[in-house]
Amino acid sequence: MKAIIIDDEKRARVTLSLLLEEYCPAVELLAECENLSEGVKAIRKLQPDLIFLDIEMPGHSGLELLDFFNEDEVNFSIIFTTAYNEYALQAFKFSAVDYLLKPIVPEELTEATKRAQKQKQRMESLKALKENLQQETLTKIAVPSGNSLIFIDSGKIQYIKGEGAYSEVFCTNTPKRLVSRNLKNFEDILCSDNRFIRVHKSYIVNFDHVLAFNKSEGGFLELENNIQIPVSPDKTQIILDRIQIIKR
Repeated sequence: MKAIIIDDEKRARVTLSLLLEEYCPAVELLAECENLSEGVKAIRKLQPDLIFLDIEMPGHSGLELLDFFNEDEVNFSIIFTTAYNEYALQAFKFSAVDYLLKPIVPEELTEATKRAQKQKQRMESLKALKENLQQETLTKIAVPSGNSLIFIDSGKIQYIKGEGAYSEVFCTNTPKRLVSRNLKNFEDILCSDNRFIRVHKSYIVNFDHVLAFNKSEGGFLELENNIQIPVSPDKTQIILDRIQIIKR
C-alpha cells in the first residue's frame, strides 16, 4: 500500500515515517508534504492508496483537500492525524472517518492502516465530517446499513431502541432503520451531545423531541405521535435535572 504524509510540522512527519517503517512494513511511503498544495500535487502525480492528513495547517485546513478533487477522483483512503479536542473527536466518530490522535500510538497506527487496506474512504463520510466540524452541534451521524453507510440528521432522531447486537433508529417522518450497531455503541457516540440521554437499558432519547415526563407507572417520557418511552428508576433524577436545566 502506497502512502503520502501531509503535515506542516517536520517533527510530526519524521515521527510518523519512522513509525510506519518500523510497525507497518506493508506501507510504502512515497512522499512527505508540508502543506496542502504540495500534497494535492503529490496525490495527482503519485496516485497513492493512503493519505495521512493533518487537519490544522497554515493556509489551508486538511479538510479542504476535498475541494481539489472530483468525487470520482477520490480513490484513496484518508487517515486524519489530529490533536483536536474531545468535541472534534466525536465529530470523527459521528462521520465514520478514521483518525489518529497525536502523539500517535504504534498499535493504533497499525490498526488504522489495516482498516484502510480493507476499505476505501467514502466521500460522504468526509463531507459529513466537514459539516460536523463547522457546526456547534454534531449534525450528521453515519450508521451502517448492509454494505453501505447511511447518513442521518442527528436532530431528526427521536429515539433509539436496543435489540441485542442491533438497534432500531426512529426518526421523524421516515421509517425506522434496523442498524447493526448495539445501543452501547450509540451511547458512546451520541450521549456526549447533551440532547441525547440513555433513559433505559433499551432506549436512548433525543430530548428535543420530549413533550412530557410522566412519573406514574414507574415513569415514562412522552414523545411526539403519542410515543411513550420507559424510564429506569435510576435515570429519574437525571431526567429531572435535565428538566431543571431547561427551565433555567
